[in-house]
Amino acid sequence: MNHEANPEEGPIDAMTAHLQGEEFTVSRVFDAPRELVFDAWTHEKHLKEWFGPAGCAIVECKLDLRPGGFFHYGMSFMNGQVVWGKWIFKEIKRPEKLVLISQFSDARGGLGRHPGNPDWPRETLSTTTFEAKGNKTLLTLRWSPYNASDVERNTFLASAASMEQGWGGTFKQLDEYLAKARKG
Repeated sequence: MNHEANPEEGPIDAMTAHLQGEEFTVSRVFDAPRELVFDAWTHEKHLKEWFGPAGCAIVECKLDLRPGGFFHYGMSFMNGQVVWGKWIFKEIKRPEKLVLISQFSDARGGLGRHPGNPDWPRETLSTTTFEAKGNKTLLTLRWSPYNASDVERNTFLASAASMEQGWGGTFKQLDEYLAKARKG
């Protein structure tokens, strides 16, 4: 994982990621004001334009932004497979912090399993913070297994390189979307 770049001091697109204990942390500075970056994570019209790994597109989504509310979405991949996911919001502190439970889902919003890895945790806890750095934003995402079995926790821990790659692609898409949003 990238331990050399410090997102607070390095270039805009520098991303750091590390695993400590059971928590995977990824950080990146975005060249956009904190309020815009927060809105990109909390408004349906924004999320459907950038969220997900590289090569996928949001084909359907619904957002109910409040503690206890949800973001339910379907992502279509280049092979035509649609993967469903769901966030359940625990804490929303605009524009500073989002805490949510993330899970794979089905088209109806029920709890699902990772389509390629049945040992992936059924639920993960995600805490995303948004820190103003002048007109830029340091985004830090902390991700860990939630209500997980030992097998699920071990699968999560063994997947750090894959998580770094996935979040790297997702952050690249967010960066491109924010650049368009700032111009438009």
